[in-house]
Amino acid sequence: MLKLTLYALFSILVLPIPLAAQSTTKIAPKREFRGVWVATVSNIDWPSRPGLSVDQQKQELIGLMEQHKANGMNAIVLQVRPAADAFYGKSREPWSQWLVGKQGIAPSPGYDPLAFAIKEAHFRGMELHAWFNPYRATMSANAIVHESHMTKKRPELFFTYAGKKQFDPGIPEVREYIVQVILDVVKGYDVDGIHFDDYFYPYPVSGQRINDAATFSKYSNEFTNINDWRRNNVDLLIKQLDDSIHHYKKYVKFGISPFGIWRNSTEDPEGSATNGLSNYAELFADSRKWVKEGWVDYINPQVYFSFTRKAAPFGTLVDWWSNNSFGRHLYIGQAAYLVNQKMEAAWREPDQIPAQVRYIRNNNRVQGSVYFSSKSFSNVARAAGDSLRNDLYKYPALPPQMPWLDDIEPNRPQLLTADALQDGVHLRWQKPLKAEDGETASGYVIYRFGEGEEITVLDAKNILKISFEEFTTFIDTSVEQGKRYNYLVTALDRLKNESEPSGPVGVQTRNP
Repeated sequence: MLKLTLYALFSILVLPIPLAAQSTTKIAPKREFRGVWVATVSNIDWPSRPGLSVDQQKQELIGLMEQHKANGMNAIVLQVRPAADAFYGKSREPWSQWLVGKQGIAPSPGYDPLAFAIKEAHFRGMELHAWFNPYRATMSANAIVHESHMTKKRPELFFTYAGKKQFDPGIPEVREYIVQVILDVVKGYDVDGIHFDDYFYPYPVSGQRINDAATFSKYSNEFTNINDWRRNNVDLLIKQLDDSIHHYKKYVKFGISPFGIWRNSTEDPEGSATNGLSNYAELFADSRKWVKEGWVDYINPQVYFSFTRKAAPFGTLVDWWSNNSFGRHLYIGQAAYLVNQKMEAAWREPDQIPAQVRYIRNNNRVQGSVYFSSKSFSNVARAAGDSLRNDLYKYPALPPQMPWLDDIEPNRPQLLTADALQDGVHLRWQKPLKAEDGETASGYVIYRFGEGEEITVLDAKNILKISFEEFTTFIDTSVEQGKRYNYLVTALDRLKNESEPSGPVGVQTRNP
C-alpha cells in the first residue's frame, strides 16, 4: 500500500452515488465469530512468564492481539480468573500468581490487565470475553495461596479432589459467591462477554472420589440421586448467572465451552453417535439443557477431534451440536494445539484446520469458531494461521447478531465528509441520533470501494476498518495516487447490530 507523500496533490469530489442493489453474493461471511483463547493459567499464553514488567506485559498482549487480528480473528477470550484469583483490580479475590510470581501481589499501581486488554481489543475491532473457571481454587496439592484466598478464609466451602481444592457446587453460598465474583467484572468493566470453560465437577481420576456426601445430605433439595443433584447444582449456577448478567447489562453475552460430547447415543437416544467421556455422566454438566432452556447466549463445545477420530469424529459432533443449538449461537472449539502432533496422523495433514472451517461454514446453524490456544499460532499451528490470514479469514468479519438480546439497529452516522490531504483521506462524521432503545453508537464500520466497484455493505472485502470504539474520525493512509474511492460508514451498537450506511462520498485523487 502506498502512503501519500508530502508532495502529492489531491482534489476532492463529493457526489451522491447511488447504492447498488444489495446482492446476497459474498466471498466470505460478513458475520462470523472468530475467537481465540488466551490462557493465563500456568502462563500458557500470556504473560509468557510471571514477573514481567508492566511494559513487557503490555507489549506481549499487544503483540498477540496484532497477530490474531492479522489472522482475521474478531474476539479474544481472555482467562481472567484461573483459580479463584484475578487478572483485574476490581476483585474480591487476590491478584493471580501468574502475573508477578506470587499470589496477592499487585503488578503495578494503576495497571489493570483486564481494562488494558479491553481497550486494546476494542481498538482493533475485537470483542473481549472474560473467561472464568468457576470452581477451581488451586492447581496442585502444594499450591501456596495468599491469606485472602477463599481456601484460607472459608475452607468449609471446598472439597479436595486429586490434590486440588475446588468449590463445592452443592453449597448455596458457593453459588452466590461465584455469581458476585462474576458480577464484579460485569459491573466494573466494559467486557463483551462472560465465558466459562469445561471445568465443572472435576474430570474423573482413577481412585479418586468426590467428597460431597455431607453436602448432599444437608442440601439435597429433594433429590435422591446424587448425580442428578450434582447436575442440578450446576444448572442452578448457570440459570442464576444468565439472569444476573443480563439484569445489569443486557448486551453482555454469556457463553460456555463444554467438553465436546454431551452424551453418547448408547447412553441416551438424543446423544451423538460417539463413544467417549460425556459432560452429562462424568462432569455432571447438562450442557444441552443450558442451550435448550436459553440460559446461554452461545455454546462453544470443544470439538478437539479430527474428521477421522473413530470414537468422536469432528463432523459427527458438529452436526449433532448444530441440531441441538435451539436457536442460540454455536461456535466450535477447534484444537490448534494438536496440529502436527504425532499421536494421530490426521493432525499432521496441513489441511485439517482449514477443512474444519470449511465444514463449519457449510452448516448455516454454526456461527463460528474459537481456537485453543493463542500460543499455538506462533508454533505448531503457524501454517494454519497462514491459511486463515491469506484465505479463509482474509476479509474482516463482524460478530453474529443476537436478536434475542437486542434486535434494534442504531441510526446511521450523520454528516459524513471526506478530505484528501497530504497524509491520506480524512473521514469525519457525527454520532447517530439515539435509536428506539436509547443507544447511539458503540463502534463503526468503514467501507471503501475502488472506482467501478459495486457499492454494497454486504461484501466483507470492502470493509476497511472495524472498531468497537466511539471515534468519529478516520484517516485512510492506504490510498494510491490517481485513484478514485468511495466511502460508506455504518454505526454499531453494543451487540453489533449495524445501521444503514451514511454516504457514499467519493474522493478523486490527482497525480502530482
